[in-house]
Amino acid sequence: MPSSPLRTLGLMSGTSVDGVDVALIETDGERVASFGPSLTVPYGDEVRRSIRAAFGIEHPTDATRAAERLVTEAHAAAVRRWSNEQGIALSTIDLVGFHGQTITHRPEKRFTWQIGDGAALARSLGVRVVNDLRGADVAAGGQGAPLVPIYHLALAHDLPRPLVVVNVGGVANITWIGADDSLLAFDTGPGNGPIDDWCARRAGQRYDKDGMLAAAGTVDRTRLEHFSEHRYFAKTPPKSLDRGDFGDTWVEGLSAADGAATLTAGTARALVLAARHFPAPVAQWVICGGGARNPTLLRAIAEETRGKVMTAGELGWDGDALEAQAFGFLAVRSLRGLPLTFPGTTGAPRPMTGGRLSEP
Repeated sequence: MPSSPLRTLGLMSGTSVDGVDVALIETDGERVASFGPSLTVPYGDEVRRSIRAAFGIEHPTDATRAAERLVTEAHAAAVRRWSNEQGIALSTIDLVGFHGQTITHRPEKRFTWQIGDGAALARSLGVRVVNDLRGADVAAGGQGAPLVPIYHLALAHDLPRPLVVVNVGGVANITWIGADDSLLAFDTGPGNGPIDDWCARRAGQRYDKDGMLAAAGTVDRTRLEHFSEHRYFAKTPPKSLDRGDFGDTWVEGLSAADGAATLTAGTARALVLAARHFPAPVAQWVICGGGARNPTLLRAIAEETRGKVMTAGELGWDGDALEAQAFGFLAVRSLRGLPLTFPGTTGAPRPMTGGRLSEP
């Protein structure tokens, strides 16, 4: 008997460390009944600094404890702001899906860490919270990423197959969807992370707004070809990356604009190299995440893939809210005991459930 949809808030903060995305979704964890309003609340400078200070740490320290407290408080504040601005009482929300903030991801050591206190958030909001959505997969030998493919499948059920959904956050990842609903997913390589880092170091800006800096530069083709030889690209999926696995040092010595152009081309080139692993070629590439707002990157992807490149928004999806929606969707699946990850998406030994439920 079908389960009734739950009114769920999904919360996401990605490796770009931009802020908290909040999105409402009504779902039974298999199909989407409706979408609700969303909101992005940027992290304050103190929160951002605290998170960056915790990157790569594998054991609790004063730095990780401080970052976790600030991350949890920032998520609670973002949810309350969403509630106030939308006029939707939190008492009407059935569940919150809380991704937390990834600080370290080392699946080869069966270790991943998303800071954020689910129990404290549940108490603060007065709503049930599901968090720790990656841990069970990694503990079982999976990559713990990407987690969104099962949601991509729900969104794409009426679209021609095969197609690929590309999420460009700090790290980029893809979901290949076959005609028979089969899934293949993996991290492709760098996303916005190295571009953001380069802009911060060399141009005094947090990111390359609208790809304007890259558009003013020239791609260093020699460096790009050398970048393409990175051993990660030849590795057979499943595979995933930590935020710091690809950096910006390979463009050191270039001007700010040329470095941004070359890093942007690198993100696009990584997608072409990823396509070598697809079970069947695709003609349509659907781009979501922060990269979908970068026209220079979109042009680079179109040039590199020679395919039809569309943004999630052009399909009527809310590209900015998509990952947050996905974590609402996954929270409902967790509550129902449905699998979140699969051998083809994370390399888990079997379809894996996951998540930790906290009552208010």
